[in-house]
Amino acid sequence: MIQIFRNIFAIPDLRKRLFFTFGLLAVYRVGCHIPTPGIDTQALLEFMGEAENTFLGFINTFTGGSLKRVAVFALGIMPYITSSIVLQLLTVVWPYLEKLSKEGELGRKKITQYTRYGTVLISIIQSTGIAIWLERAQSPGGAVLVPTAGWAFRLMTILTLTTGCAFIMWLGEQISERGVGNGISLIIFAGIVVGLPQAVIDTLGRTRIGELSIVKIVLLSAFMVLVVAFIVFMERAQRRIPVQYAKRMVGRRVYGGQSTYIPLRVNTGGVIPVIFASSVITVPATIAGMFEEQEWLQTVAHQLAWGQPMYYLLYVIGIVFFSYFYVSIIFNPADLAENMRKYGSFIPGIRSGKRTAEYIDRILTRITFVGALYLAAVSVLPEFLLTGFKVQNLPWIGAALDAYTPRWVTEGMGISFFFGGTSLLIVVGVAMDTLQQIESQLVMRNYEGFLKRGRIRGRRG
Repeated sequence: MIQIFRNIFAIPDLRKRLFFTFGLLAVYRVGCHIPTPGIDTQALLEFMGEAENTFLGFINTFTGGSLKRVAVFALGIMPYITSSIVLQLLTVVWPYLEKLSKEGELGRKKITQYTRYGTVLISIIQSTGIAIWLERAQSPGGAVLVPTAGWAFRLMTILTLTTGCAFIMWLGEQISERGVGNGISLIIFAGIVVGLPQAVIDTLGRTRIGELSIVKIVLLSAFMVLVVAFIVFMERAQRRIPVQYAKRMVGRRVYGGQSTYIPLRVNTGGVIPVIFASSVITVPATIAGMFEEQEWLQTVAHQLAWGQPMYYLLYVIGIVFFSYFYVSIIFNPADLAENMRKYGSFIPGIRSGKRTAEYIDRILTRITFVGALYLAAVSVLPEFLLTGFKVQNLPWIGAALDAYTPRWVTEGMGISFFFGGTSLLIVVGVAMDTLQQIESQLVMRNYEGFLKRGRIRGRRG
């Protein structure tokens, strides 16, 4: 392994790209510590400390801790991701965008430009909401977070946070173009993993004072390793459909006859279904925070809080729904079957055309269900460890179940499972993609890669 890292820095171009990537990620981390003007920092830290184990603390993980400080990068890269997803969905239903998507590089640049405009618009909306929310919020001691509230503070916050988001978007594009890996994904990756050392320190501190036993730490570590291994296995899992090319005679030569396969990933949608489901389920809580005088909104928000049965139910249903919805957008079995027919390929035992499309659609439906359940299981893991499952709020049988259910189920284990849910999916996925790109660079230059079994055939040792 040491020799592999030596090989990485022995290649001038790869070394330059790595240093460029590390440099821009360092710039991103600096921006996460520059506070937005006009906020009482001490009162803000007290307020965020109370919200650490809530959904607000969960979102803070994706911004690298900048949301906790309301830094200039507090919005993170999420507005860009939201804009990209919206444009991708509109490409299916809007003929103009669909036409652009088929125009090659020129159309792609135009869609990218629209994505940037959408990012700025979403950033303005979100920063406006943050500014209004900060003016209304108070620390546990009763101190206001914004001493001088008003439109001057709101405009300054909107300008600061929107500019910060646009700058992060530029950093991500520069990393993708001149660095290693996908820049946007690496920025999210950096924001998540930067909190790992502090999480380890806090866990060890709880062990010293007796809150956590050594046995529980060992079991938690083993559990984390198993979850990561499960994520890697599922992210690489695929269903291979065999494909045969028909033989054809051209002159005196025979072409075709080769065998290949169509790889269908079990988790085709990636983390997008989870992001969609979590965004939708937080809408009632967001609206309830704006209209505190409406009691029925507060009741709905309470029922959709972490650990509540309704939250788990709708969250899982949302993940399954968006898994099928997203796959139906990016994958069309009818188009694939038509392309196979044009190029003279077929699935053994399946008639070309409509029957092939139905066969592929049937397989895709089954593996998408497995992938959706996998995403749901991993996504609800951190919520369960933090808050448990509030069975007492179930209608009719809640009180009886609560009497016989262990406390660690109803109240959680009090463990902040740092790598859990969406963050774990992103970390593992980005790490695998980045290592794969570095592996390709090494193999292309006849160096030993990370995986000996993954060598390209014909490459000299």
